[in-house]
Amino acid sequence: MKTCLVVDDSKVIRMVARKILEELNFSVVEAEDGKVALEACKSRLPDGVLLDWNMPVMDGIEFLNELRALPGGERVAVVFCTTENDLQHIQDALAAGANEYIMKPFDSEIIQTKFSQVGLI
Repeated sequence: MKTCLVVDDSKVIRMVARKILEELNFSVVEAEDGKVALEACKSRLPDGVLLDWNMPVMDGIEFLNELRALPGGERVAVVFCTTENDLQHIQDALAAGANEYIMKPFDSEIIQTKFSQVGLI
């Protein structure tokens, strides 16, 4: 079973994402900010990360940069999932190493499509 780390400071978003991902047969780990997510990745790298941009302590871009620096971190599929929908944010995320980008709000079909595009499904 593939694992997905859901990183978002909103408990509701994490809960909704968990439900969708578990229906897609993922084992889900949650983190409320980038720092907690990074510690989880140091313990065990997930197959994929669903990543918010704006979070306290460590934001999504900072987390992504740290993840990519970890041994094996370049192999983790990262899908940003955020309200930041302007072209500059999307370009910045992709330049930092994100594999895909989803706008909030999202649904099961959107996650399934993007996860398929990055090879997680």
